[in-house]
Amino acid sequence: MSDGKAVTMAAPAFGAVTEAAPEPRARFKEVTPAQMPTDYAISLDAHRRGGTDAFIGRAPDGLVRQPMRNFEKTYQNIVDYIVRITHRIWEEKDIGYIYDTYSHDCAVWDDFGLQYGRDKIVADTIQLNNAFPDIRIVADEVIWAGNDAAGFHTSHRTRISGTNTGFSHYGAPTGRRVQFWCLANCVARDNEIYQEHVVYDTVGLLQQLGFNATDMARRIVSNGAQNLLPENFMAGASPRLKGQGKPANPELPADPVEDIGRFARVALEAIWNRRNLAIIEKFYSPHVLVQATAGRVYHGTGQLQSFVLSMLAMFPDLHFVVEDLYWMGNATEGHLLAIRWSIIGTHTGPGRYGVPTGKQIHLWGITHWIFDGGKVQKEWFMFNEFGVLLQLQAE
Repeated sequence: MSDGKAVTMAAPAFGAVTEAAPEPRARFKEVTPAQMPTDYAISLDAHRRGGTDAFIGRAPDGLVRQPMRNFEKTYQNIVDYIVRITHRIWEEKDIGYIYDTYSHDCAVWDDFGLQYGRDKIVADTIQLNNAFPDIRIVADEVIWAGNDAAGFHTSHRTRISGTNTGFSHYGAPTGRRVQFWCLANCVARDNEIYQEHVVYDTVGLLQQLGFNATDMARRIVSNGAQNLLPENFMAGASPRLKGQGKPANPELPADPVEDIGRFARVALEAIWNRRNLAIIEKFYSPHVLVQATAGRVYHGTGQLQSFVLSMLAMFPDLHFVVEDLYWMGNATEGHLLAIRWSIIGTHTGPGRYGVPTGKQIHLWGITHWIFDGGKVQKEWFMFNEFGVLLQLQAE
């Protein structure tokens, strides 16, 4: 099993308040364990024959075909769909293909909260392509589950690169070359994506362009952008309350591989809500590599523990909730997990975000695990850090 694999995504909005819209055509439903692929027959590895460029230039003969009811006939399976529409929209510049592959009432969560409608997705995609005309979207991973009846759930990890030769919402062209991560979770049915949660490493992007991310957040807020995140934004449980009962302490499965989904939920909630950082030493490889927001890289369990401590120090009442979780794999070949989560916390402690503001902050993110040999071997931990800065600057 390789570390690499794909994405389609909507570019971020930059402070424009969107109007209320009807609910998406189907409310979000988690994938059931029975809908998780138990091998890698349909995976990005199966699409790497000759590299991504070679793959997209020809018909994917020999790939495993799965039921794709009401999808275009050219797509053999859901990974094929994700790889091809991403390339067509972003690199071939067929931006209007969004009208065929996103629903009219598509709901998209990003740094600025919840937005509706594919017209907004089209406009944002044009903006990002204008800022980076030579943009490349390199597939690094696609974790998927579901089916064509219930909907395909995909978590796409990509490396985005390009040269800033066009105007952007951040200002005039800088001429600088950038490269940054993006993770996007989508739900698709009938050839259309109708829900998406997208995490761009916007802070990392701004740093590479030569901007101070906090100053940029302050400028955007002063220009009229509001804190668009509602009080219940993606919150699956109430925040920690002073003086109330202690956090739950469910027992971890004796064998993580036997119940990988329950293990991931319990372990993460124990680390963040029970503050049991010893679990990191127990269930992460001592040589774990963690790729995090703003280009941060942590090597080993000690550095990972320090990162978690820094977050807990800034938000002492932090409460963590797993919002969505699915995986691929088996005990022999290992597992790939996609975990979407949210955090509510009050900024009352010292840290990278400056003097404590006392504001309640909503964080949300997507984590990918490579889990093998009973331990997390590699992790990607990406969250809406620029959205956090916007919340801290908002009145």
